[in-house]
Amino acid sequence: MGIIVEDRETVGAPDGGWGWIVLLGCFVITGFSYAFPKAISVYFKELMKEFDCGYSDTAWISSIILAMLYGSGPISSIMVNKFGCRPVMLVGGFLASGGMIIASFSTNIIQLYLTAGVITGLGLALNFQPSLIMLGSYFDKRRPLANGLAAAGSPVFLSALSPLGQLLLNHYGWKGGFLITGGLLLNCCACGAIMRPLKCKERKAIACSQELKEMLPPEAGQENIICENNNDKKPSKKKLLDFSVLADLGLIIYIIAKCIVVLGLFVPTILLVNYAKDQGVPDQDAAFLLSIIGFIDIFARPTCGIVASLKWIRPKMSYFFSLALLFNGLTDVCSATNTDYKGLVIFCVFFGLSYGMVGALQFEVLMGIVGKSGFSSALGLVLLIEAVAVLIGPPSAGYLVDKYKNYELIFYMAGGELITAGIFLALASFIFISRKKHKDTQQKHHGDVAINPKR
Repeated sequence: MGIIVEDRETVGAPDGGWGWIVLLGCFVITGFSYAFPKAISVYFKELMKEFDCGYSDTAWISSIILAMLYGSGPISSIMVNKFGCRPVMLVGGFLASGGMIIASFSTNIIQLYLTAGVITGLGLALNFQPSLIMLGSYFDKRRPLANGLAAAGSPVFLSALSPLGQLLLNHYGWKGGFLITGGLLLNCCACGAIMRPLKCKERKAIACSQELKEMLPPEAGQENIICENNNDKKPSKKKLLDFSVLADLGLIIYIIAKCIVVLGLFVPTILLVNYAKDQGVPDQDAAFLLSIIGFIDIFARPTCGIVASLKWIRPKMSYFFSLALLFNGLTDVCSATNTDYKGLVIFCVFFGLSYGMVGALQFEVLMGIVGKSGFSSALGLVLLIEAVAVLIGPPSAGYLVDKYKNYELIFYMAGGELITAGIFLALASFIFISRKKHKDTQQKHHGDVAINPKR
């Protein structure tokens, strides 16, 4: 039975207004999504004693969270395109919180993998991607700055969650710490609630489809099936997951580079606290090392976002991103032999700066390649492909430590991977993307000649 509804056409990005509230929500979501898998490492020593396991066993917890964050991208894309950002984020918030609460009752390491790893990781994934999509819909001209500010959530939360985790561990044990952390993750639901769809231009129409589809918010990307008063044209539905974005050569180059990046990007931060504790650094001081990284990162990301907004930098974003990758890789390699606390602090300062640059630029580069219309599907596919690499990186580094009892190897490994990715991205962008632009220019010129043969 037909009912009267309103056909809505989403207006352009306001670059402000409620967008700043959306930015705040994205800031919190990014903080939990990227800082939590690292901050949970303060519990690893205690978990190793509790379950009689090694570095590689505990590193799997962080790897599974990150793998779910990355690998659940297509699921998140499909759900966002079908139901919209807000309901998906609300469900994700409850999953993230519930996973940690259930994890506090775990009796073996496998149960932690399933609860703190899979369930919490899935919940964070269902929050992270929709928040980026909403941020992209609210900002256009100021998008690099908005991405930089949102990305700053990761270091802010890392600075807070790491010492907080150590404090909770000292007072309540790892189970109490997990339980309280689960409560904190409920804030993801509040962030989902503020993801208000953009205002729309409205016109009357008669609906002849399911009631649920009529109620979908504009950002869902699912066109309402309507039968207009004047005619019965039915707009085509948007694909839930658009694989055609993979035809873009720039996106393929980006995916290859990012897969190499995530093999080593998270390794130093995940194993840093255990490394410091093994060198005799007190527990609280060891946890504070992550806070140093986070504090420097707080200023690095927005600053990098401002620089990326400059008109002479934005067209060369891929090269700027390559520079950030090289900086991060060289920081790892040059700091491999640091063993005293002062050396570790210096490493954290430079790592925080370079890591902040990578974090601020990675999604801006992706959005620049595929545009807003293809960003949802591209992000989901990119994260899925990267999930395999992020699942391998930290456990393999932990295995090297367990086998050779030498932390230098993991810094050389991680640094080498970042340097390789930076060089590959710069060269590939120069060779293939520049050649494509040159070819397009020639084709346009020939086309103009054909149209105006006298010219």
